Amino acid sequence: MQDKITRLFKAISDPTRRDIFHALVIATSALSISQISNQFDMTRQGVTKHIKTLEEAGLLKIQIQGRERFCLAQPNELEAINKWLKFYEQFWDDHLDRLGDYLDHQT
Repeated sequence: MQDKITRLFKAISDPTRRDIFHALVIATSALSISQISNQFDMTRQGVTKHIKTLEEAGLLKIQIQGRERFCLAQPNELEAINKWLKFYEQFWDDHLDRLGDYLDHQT
């Protein structure tokens, strides 16, 4: 599980990758690498490197149709980060509740 979380955080740590992922999510359908590249001020090769990182994290799938490659967002993969964060949310809620109880009894 930790390797998956690491890959996801690596993928979303870069603003360009977040923008690519966001573009795919709001498109609600597969976009070709050319369509994605046209949205960014960088080379197609640069966009392809970002797409590879997103694919390795499981945040998108690549489908090949003839000579063209299409990318499709897989936003459900972010659930792993949500679960990871919920653990720490509960951790801090519990600790802050105990601190509040402690401070209430000090007066």
